[in-house]
Amino acid sequence: MKRITIYDVAKEADVSLATVSRVINDSNVVREDTRNRVQEAIEKLGYKPNAIAQGLALSKTTTISIVMSEKLLAYNTKILNGLMDVAKIYNYNIMFHTTSKGISKMQDVIESIIKSRVDGVILFNDNFTEDEMEVLHEYQIPMVVVGARFEGKKDENVGNVYVDFERLAYDLVRDLIEQGVDDITLMEDRLNLSMMKQLKKGIEKAFEDAGKNFEGYISYGDGYKSSYAFFKDYFKDHKPAKFNMAFRDSQAIAVMNAAAEAGFHSPEDLQIVSVLDSKYLNMVRPRISSYNIPEYDMGAISMRLLTKMLVSDRDQDENRNIEISYTPIPRDTTKEELFY
Repeated sequence: MKRITIYDVAKEADVSLATVSRVINDSNVVREDTRNRVQEAIEKLGYKPNAIAQGLALSKTTTISIVMSEKLLAYNTKILNGLMDVAKIYNYNIMFHTTSKGISKMQDVIESIIKSRVDGVILFNDNFTEDEMEVLHEYQIPMVVVGARFEGKKDENVGNVYVDFERLAYDLVRDLIEQGVDDITLMEDRLNLSMMKQLKKGIEKAFEDAGKNFEGYISYGDGYKSSYAFFKDYFKDHKPAKFNMAFRDSQAIAVMNAAAEAGFHSPEDLQIVSVLDSKYLNMVRPRISSYNIPEYDMGAISMRLLTKMLVSDRDQDENRNIEISYTPIPRDTTKEELFY
């Protein structure tokens, strides 16, 4: 028998998750007709909100939930190390949630967080929708979003430790255009859609400021098991762009190898940059240029920010959005004048 969740109630009553949450918590901001509709849906579906309500005791559990996509584990180990080290200093326990398409659904994570009475939540990038985050806000659970700039609704319970990927992309592409290079592609990374949105926005703005249109966003569907397989086919009919931007190492290596097999070599025929750095980018030949992002510090700062929010540190009232700086790492796949 299917387990009824808050999502099912919201769908049955045709309201948002946050509205269902307000009704369960007896909030007085819900209209009476809407409240009745939600109550009818709860009764019809047999939803049992008491188990959640029982998890809302005011006592602290000294437990923090960390939520991230299972596929991103390998790319966030340094951030996780920073989070865990600071959590140990403040004697917080960690409840780790991973999401995986078709296996571990966000609705299960939401209810687990609420029932477990965690004190706070660290979210990687854009795991939750704004509606889901509003549900957590209804339960007064402090949250810190780490990784990309959070573009959703800001309130006192939400902090953000981020890299401004939009500005990174804008500055890079502006410099390229000034050097006469406007044949530029950005490779889509479906594991990091929030970052991709910001990178694309930065590139589009740089093109717009130069009086040009950006048409180099490369996306490929589920028909390809890897970016290498895609580019191996792609370069049969297309020349690589003069400049190619990837978000992570596997994509950058894929485009470099596929291009080389098609007779195009870096940096003579194409320049390549991976936004995220890794040890593999310095091991391949030619070595691939990237950016140094202090990931351990991002994790440590995120956990420190959350601990201050948990004790209502007034010093943090004006500083819940912390931008992390980055520096370019020029290697063999970009021309010397680009990063100097």
